[in-house]
Amino acid sequence: MRSKISFKLIAFIIAAAFGLIFSAPSLFQSESGSKINLGLDLQGGLHMLLEVESDEAIASKIKSIASSVNYSAKKDDLFVEKFRIEKNHFEFSILDPDEAPKFDAILNAIPGIEIKKDAQKYMVNLTAEEEASTKEYAISQAVETIRNRLNQFGLAEPTVARQGKEYILVELPGVKSQEDEQRAKDLIAKAAHLQLMALDEVRQDRAQIMSEAEAKSYGDVIYPDVKQPEFKYLINEIPVLDGSMLIDAKVAFDPNTNQPIINFTLNSEGAKIFGDFTGENVGKRLAIVLDGQVYSAPRINERIGGGSGQISGGFSINEAHDVAIALRSGALLAPVKMSETRSIGPSLGQDSIDKSMKALIASAIAILIFMVFYYGMAGVFADLALIVNILFLIACMALFGATLTLPGMAGIVLTVGMAVDANVIINERIREVLRTGASIKQSIQKGYDNAMSAIIDANITTLITSAALYAYGTGPVKGFAVTMSIGIIASMITAILGTHGMFELFVDKIEKSKNTPFWFGYKVRKGK
Repeated sequence: MRSKISFKLIAFIIAAAFGLIFSAPSLFQSESGSKINLGLDLQGGLHMLLEVESDEAIASKIKSIASSVNYSAKKDDLFVEKFRIEKNHFEFSILDPDEAPKFDAILNAIPGIEIKKDAQKYMVNLTAEEEASTKEYAISQAVETIRNRLNQFGLAEPTVARQGKEYILVELPGVKSQEDEQRAKDLIAKAAHLQLMALDEVRQDRAQIMSEAEAKSYGDVIYPDVKQPEFKYLINEIPVLDGSMLIDAKVAFDPNTNQPIINFTLNSEGAKIFGDFTGENVGKRLAIVLDGQVYSAPRINERIGGGSGQISGGFSINEAHDVAIALRSGALLAPVKMSETRSIGPSLGQDSIDKSMKALIASAIAILIFMVFYYGMAGVFADLALIVNILFLIACMALFGATLTLPGMAGIVLTVGMAVDANVIINERIREVLRTGASIKQSIQKGYDNAMSAIIDANITTLITSAALYAYGTGPVKGFAVTMSIGIIASMITAILGTHGMFELFVDKIEKSKNTPFWFGYKVRKGK
């Protein structure tokens, strides 16, 4: 007998070797090699539903615009008084009516605002369209910012997705300790709103007894010291600049105290504003404010160029690391609050794994036995293809760092059935051709030719469905789509090319034996 090792069989052997090598770390949980990540429902972790307080984004944007207008006015030597910021607007009065055209030019250059003038008094607020756009952007930005923070935190495959109008779903697999859980919550909820603000040096000595209302009448706000909350600072309400101009933040150590600090860097616009302000206010104090708390209020000894500064607040290393992450990933335009928090224990995940593995093993054994019983050696070929299919699927998921969820395991079970279904169609088509009296070699070739269109059509429609599930689904639904897609592609290599290559290898032996019951589970009747 002459061996016929075709390219189909070579492709199958390569797929089998690939599956064996790269699925081993996941199957045996070895220390080295790429392994499949387990989802929240399989290894436990933290489930949170966050509500975005999008109305606060309006106030934040108003304050940012006010800061820009105030800086532009000072740069052009324009004088204002009674500059006040409210939640949804800011207002000011100009001293010289002849300067009105210059103020109009500054304000008209800002998109999305409405300007109301009454003599020398201005009131500025956002248009209705801009407010709606700002709220929508605040939610989208919160999703991206939280995802970036969690990725930098080092968590594998966190799920961060929008749910409904103002909610965000966050799932963190593998968060098991109370310490990690609290750190993750703090990192997510941290607004990370950095502001550099001028101290009201004239009234600072009364800050401890001053009310919020009185402070507001002077255009000031009262913020506590981060180390000693009972100590208050009286600070000009309009920030010199904010965290939107920050481009980097890194943890370092103070050479004098060896305590963790955070070095930050500003963009070119921020660097210019920072340099101009420090140059004009030598001898005065500048407060570094993060999320409404004063971390330090150093005195300005000279003009500070280069657009860099530092935050020191008695951080622990973990705190400094998390604050730096929050600053680098950007401030949340609107604060978020925990609407629902649920911890899923690893025992529940292990129970899901055990039950899913039992279902997978039971279904696989039942299919393996049925195929051999009903199709003989053709069933053995199909079983070999099925085993390689599963190994190939696990290997691909491990290399891509995919997350396996409970629906994903259901996708693997379904893939097992679909992979075998292709060989069932092929074997039935071979039997049909055998009934016409064709030779075994012709029956095998025509069986594959006749089955191919039905198999390809079914696989393409399933791939399209999987693509739609991945595009529009979230978390576990995406996991199901991924396993289905990889499983379908694997079945094209194993269930179609692989079994065809095995038939081509043994076709001479099959024809010589003419034992169709052994090879195909079907006896060709004479005269048929």
